[in-house]
Amino acid sequence: MDGKELRPRLWWIAAAWGVALACVVAGVTLFATGLPDTVEDLVPSKTFAPGETVTVALDPADRPAVYIATEGRATFECEISGGPGQARLVNSPASQTIRLGSRTWEQILLVNAPAAGDYQLTCAVQEQGDIQFGVGKDLLAAAGGVLGGVAALVLIPGAGVLVAIIVTVVVLVRRRSHRKRLAAVG
Repeated sequence: MDGKELRPRLWWIAAAWGVALACVVAGVTLFATGLPDTVEDLVPSKTFAPGETVTVALDPADRPAVYIATEGRATFECEISGGPGQARLVNSPASQTIRLGSRTWEQILLVNAPAAGDYQLTCAVQEQGDIQFGVGKDLLAAAGGVLGGVAALVLIPGAGVLVAIIVTVVVLVRRRSHRKRLAAVG
């Protein structure tokens, strides 16, 4: 019996595993490119020195937060004003830090802004030294991005491999039954 007579053809298995490989590459790529973007979204996009007043565009959906970068402990006091409603600064429930380059940013305050708009923020410290403040997103806001990246890393390759396994089993079973039918006829 000629193997070319058997149906379905073996190229179905190769095609299925090619799709699985493409799914693995896509999942890893989405995870690898999404994670740095998530981290960079957290790092303060607007920085300022103590005593300086800055105008920042805040949106409550972004979960804005105030960060400090300092070599040691610093006693700070921040005030927020302006905007379409009265925003409030609340202490961060936990000490959360993020490091980018040579700076370590510590989340110190969360901003409860009632609506999106431009707000004026001022922070002061008693200590001297290289101290910077910044406004970025709450570290918990990144949880969705990280979870989405992990889901892409697991679900997309998993689906591709599962489909390849199913196609392989179906093709091999059908080829076996086709081989039996050809042998019975011939």
